[in-house]
Amino acid sequence: MRTAATELLGIDLPIVQAPMGGASCPELAAAVSNAGGLGMLALSWHPVEALRSDIRGARALTDKPFGVNLVLAFPQEERFDACLEEGVRLISFFWGDPAPFVSRAHAAGALVASTVSSAAEARAARDAGVDVLVAQGWEAGGHVKGEVATLPLVRAVTGAVPGATVLAAGGIADGRGLAAALALGAAGAWIGTRFLASEEAAIHPFYRQRLLKSDETATVHTGLFDGGWPGAPHRVLRNTTYDAWVAAGRPPPGRRPGEGERLATSARGQMRRYQSTTPPPDAEGEIEALSLWAGQGVAGVSETIPAGDIVREIAADARRAARDLVRAMEA
Repeated sequence: MRTAATELLGIDLPIVQAPMGGASCPELAAAVSNAGGLGMLALSWHPVEALRSDIRGARALTDKPFGVNLVLAFPQEERFDACLEEGVRLISFFWGDPAPFVSRAHAAGALVASTVSSAAEARAARDAGVDVLVAQGWEAGGHVKGEVATLPLVRAVTGAVPGATVLAAGGIADGRGLAAALALGAAGAWIGTRFLASEEAAIHPFYRQRLLKSDETATVHTGLFDGGWPGAPHRVLRNTTYDAWVAAGRPPPGRRPGEGERLATSARGQMRRYQSTTPPPDAEGEIEALSLWAGQGVAGVSETIPAGDIVREIAADARRAARDLVRAMEA
C-alpha cells in the first residue's frame, strides 16, 4: 500500500497511531511501527529525562520509524531540543504555531507534522515548511481544536494545499475509514480510539471496557474536563460527571457539582473531578467519573487485540473496501 505518506515517512502502511496523551507508551508505539504503520509517543508533559527514556524505550523495541508529539499550548522548547538530541525523525505539533520549530527540525534531519482544523491553517502550516498536515475533524476523540467534520475538512485541506501530504484524523477506526480517507485525497489516516483498546495502550481496564461497549452516540464534545488545560474543547465518553453537570444547568467552572473533588489515585498522583487526565492502569477510585477520551469512531471498537494486529486488520479491510468499490464502480 503506497501513498505519499508511506514514501515520506518510510513506512509500509499509511496508518499512524495518534499520540493519545496518557495512553501513549513505548510498547504501543513500537508495536504499531513493527507492523508497518507509524507509532507515536505523546511527550508534552514528560520531564525531559522521562521523555528521553520513552524515546530510547521505543527505539529498543523497534528499528522502524516512529514519531513524537508536542502540544504547543504549553512550553516545549526544552522537550523539543531533547527530541532532536535523541535523533527523533518526526515531530508533530498540536494546538499552536509550528513555524518557530520547523527550520531547526529540518536542520537536524527531522520531519515536522502539524494538526490543522481548517484550510487556512493548512496553508499557513505548509507555508511554514511543515511536511505533514494532520486534518483533525470534529469527530476525533481527546482534545479537538476545530469544529469541521473530517470529511469536509480533508476535502478542503487537500484542495487548499495541492500536493501536500495530508493525514485524515477523526472518526476513523477501521479499514473502510482508511479507504474513505484515501478516496478523499488524504495520504493516510491518523487513528486514536481504535488503538486505545489495544493490549499495549496504557489505560485502566474499566476505561477499555467502556470503549468496547460504546456506540457512535456515546461521546460528547465539550469543554468540561478543563483542569490543567482550560479553554480546550475535547470529545469524551458521556459519564456521571458530565450528566451531573448537565442536570445542574451546565454551570461555569467554580460552580460545578463536586468541583475539584478527588476521584482516584495512582502512582502519577491524584485525579480530581473535571481534570484533564487519562486513567492509567494502576488507578484506584471512581474511574467512570474521570475524563474518558474517545472519538465517534468508537462504535468500530469491539475487541481488545495487540496493536500490531489492529494495523494489519485495518490494512486488510482497507484493501477489501477498495476492491469492493472498484467492482461497484465497474458494474
